[in-house]
Amino acid sequence: MEFTTPLFSEFKIPDTLSKPLHNIATKIVDGQRIDVSEAVTLYENADLALLSQLANLINYRINGSNVYFNKNFHIEPTNLCVFNCKFCSYHRGASDPLSWVLSLSDIEEQAKKYIGSDVTEVHVVGGVHPKWDIDYYGKMIKTIKKILPNIHVKAYSAIELDYVIRKAKLSYSKGLSILKEYGLDSIPGGGAEIFDHEVREKICPDKASSEAWLQIHQAAHELGIASNATMLYGHIESYKNRAEHMNAIRNLQDKTGGFNSFIPLKFRSANNQLEYLGEVNLVEDLRNFAVSRIFLDNVKHLKAYWPMLGVENTKLAIAFGADDIDGTIDDTTKIYSMAGAEEQKPVMTVEKLTQLIRDAGRQPVERDSLYRIVKMY
Repeated sequence: MEFTTPLFSEFKIPDTLSKPLHNIATKIVDGQRIDVSEAVTLYENADLALLSQLANLINYRINGSNVYFNKNFHIEPTNLCVFNCKFCSYHRGASDPLSWVLSLSDIEEQAKKYIGSDVTEVHVVGGVHPKWDIDYYGKMIKTIKKILPNIHVKAYSAIELDYVIRKAKLSYSKGLSILKEYGLDSIPGGGAEIFDHEVREKICPDKASSEAWLQIHQAAHELGIASNATMLYGHIESYKNRAEHMNAIRNLQDKTGGFNSFIPLKFRSANNQLEYLGEVNLVEDLRNFAVSRIFLDNVKHLKAYWPMLGVENTKLAIAFGADDIDGTIDDTTKIYSMAGAEEQKPVMTVEKLTQLIRDAGRQPVERDSLYRIVKMY
């Protein structure tokens, strides 16, 4: 699929639109916030060209022509997990030959590979190990910072945090304060999945609730710990479920301003209990990016995670509102490769990342974890 859309500083609404779509487009052009029902209307009735144009309008107002990336790597301490979510291809039991548990020495060795490099972020996420406690989570951060004192540690999904903080019988705020003292800089957005209770009961009944996810992120923001937000789409959820999920994130962002970016994560069907569902197509991916960009007017950045989408589809996502494509990664994550994503060995050089962005007609910008500009290319 070839789809390029120019940047829009102005946009003329087509006269051929239905009245409901015309009214929604008018609100968007005028800088007004759309509601859940209007987002559902866009999902159901807007064609790709209109969605691309509207998403580009919003993105251009917020980010101009910039598309961001960073230099990063991942550490995945374990794929053992007390939970067994039906969509997960990463989880393994202790006796499974594909399971792993990294010791603190293993983590130290992984960090040592980046001594003297210009990598700025490490992303630390894994399964919820049944025996680890909050101090062990802190020791993992401390181990990394001992080797790489200037690295930004973005670590632990809300699901991991909920488990270890409750295990310690602490409030979310106190638990996060302890981890911040160990060196936690920000937290990723994983574990949000879909907030709808009925859907969550079907796909991940035993993990932390949507309320817990939101409470943890709010507590982090109030402590000055920034975070990201995600949404797992393309399984059994409805368009209304997606819009209500984003609405909860938008409402929290109104309160705290602590979300750096929103990351739509596509359900990948290989090697999990929902494999029978298959996967949504590229058109649906692009539709979802555009509606996300339009709806989340107070979250500055929309990330197209290239290991999930693949390189060519990431380029297309930029034409539908994405302004961030994640980073170099250096083949250090298995979460999406185990679920059948196109990129089985995810690694991108700076040269390839910047060329991808230029091919999409945008300005490549290297950022740090808080979206401060490191270098313009």
